[in-house]
Amino acid sequence: MASFKVGSVFGIPIKLDSTLLLILPVMAWLIGSQVGVSAEQFNQLFGLTFDSAALSTGITPYLLGGSAAVGLFIAVLLHELGHSVVAMRYGFPIDSITLWILGGIAQLSDQPEDWRQEMLIAFAGPVVSIAIGAIAYVGVGFIPTGMDGVQFVVAYLSVTNFILAVFNLIPAFPMDGGRVLRAFLARNRPFAQATQRAAEVGKFLAFLIAIVGLFANLFLILIAFFIYMGASGESQRTTMNAAFEGVSVKDIMTPKAELKTVSLDTTVAELLDRMFRERHTGYPVMANGRVVGMVTLEDAQSVKEVERDAYRVEDVMTSELATVSPETTAMEAFETMQEAGIGRLLVIENDELAGLISRTDLVTALNVITSTGGVSRRAVSESDIRQG
Repeated sequence: MASFKVGSVFGIPIKLDSTLLLILPVMAWLIGSQVGVSAEQFNQLFGLTFDSAALSTGITPYLLGGSAAVGLFIAVLLHELGHSVVAMRYGFPIDSITLWILGGIAQLSDQPEDWRQEMLIAFAGPVVSIAIGAIAYVGVGFIPTGMDGVQFVVAYLSVTNFILAVFNLIPAFPMDGGRVLRAFLARNRPFAQATQRAAEVGKFLAFLIAIVGLFANLFLILIAFFIYMGASGESQRTTMNAAFEGVSVKDIMTPKAELKTVSLDTTVAELLDRMFRERHTGYPVMANGRVVGMVTLEDAQSVKEVERDAYRVEDVMTSELATVSPETTAMEAFETMQEAGIGRLLVIENDELAGLISRTDLVTALNVITSTGGVSRRAVSESDIRQG
């Protein structure tokens, strides 16, 4: 879903995901509906004298619920800033911090592979949450008598921040505890292998959290789903990073001499016939020796069957080209495809077409490299990578 920037802290863009706007009213209602019960618990925990009946009257509980919900997400932002400040201390810029339905995400520009750095970055968030919880715990006693609403919200933030710290330290990768586990494992084994082990633990714990969620809180099932998907995604990404170490686009791409192209005046019917015969689903479009566009199977299929003899490639091609250079790393090429939602990139050198690299090329190269047991270009020859 869409996110929008609301400001910046330490030069880090702060974004709110639209899912946050959906969850805030729900959280306000959930917290508000439990104000009476929570007040009794806080009386015992903090030695307070809340009148739970008064706090539960009229719109008061929902005002308290809304304030507590907003305060909790501010605490989550501080939690993510804790990660971010330590990451920047080690030279890892933060692209953004996004608050969303399940909390917050600090987007690092790169992944630290030094286990000490990752451990300290991972611990920083929970340490901030514990500090907020402790400050709020002490602060409750300094709030003047008669300000029960303020006292309730501060007490709520104290308890929830302690819970947030403990929950985040569960070793369910990619949560903070899972990253601590990966850092611990990476002390005496390759980073990629440590990631895979931590991801396996994360997926197992996600399964257990989902089971607990069935009987306790359905929201836990949503958390378990994102833990499982996050563990799987980061494990795959780290494996690809290791496998593609030292591999560039020029090692994998189809060079211009071997590249099949089409012209502007090729009909859509002729294009589809070539796609069938040559087993290609995308072609660079050439005019006067220069590339002027890309045409794909989806472009061709957008034309009705009865009109395909009348339409030409020029009518359906994409002229906004996604390109990389031959020296671009294979992993960067893959990420560019992912971000753009496309399956191939033109390779341009000195403003001239040098070749084409597709998602299939990358997958084939990954399979070849991993099947040889290697983790870099040194493990397999360039011709083996291209031929698969």
